[in-house]
Amino acid sequence: MSEFQTFEAFWPFYLKEHSSPLNRRLHFVGTSGALFSVFLALATQQWTYLLLAPLCGYSFAWVGHFVVEKNRPATFRHPLWSLRGDFRMFAMICMGKLDSERQRLGV
Repeated sequence: MSEFQTFEAFWPFYLKEHSSPLNRRLHFVGTSGALFSVFLALATQQWTYLLLAPLCGYSFAWVGHFVVEKNRPATFRHPLWSLRGDFRMFAMICMGKLDSERQRLGV
């Protein structure tokens, strides 16, 4: 059984695992690249571009965890919630709301 029963319970943990601004920036770049790869595949109908999405997303994220944070990516134990957390963090960065969310949760 998972230590988290809901995504909302997982979310503060996810943010704590991304405490370094550099790690969050690396995640943002990786997620941007992954989304662009999907867009490129759809726009050109060259489906091999889809292979770049996980490569781009995970390579930047894992550098952020192993090199910057020196922790283990949450995706190893919570792959779906971690992916959801990444997209939520990405969206909050885009909207300029991540700092207030981190403050609200005390992370």
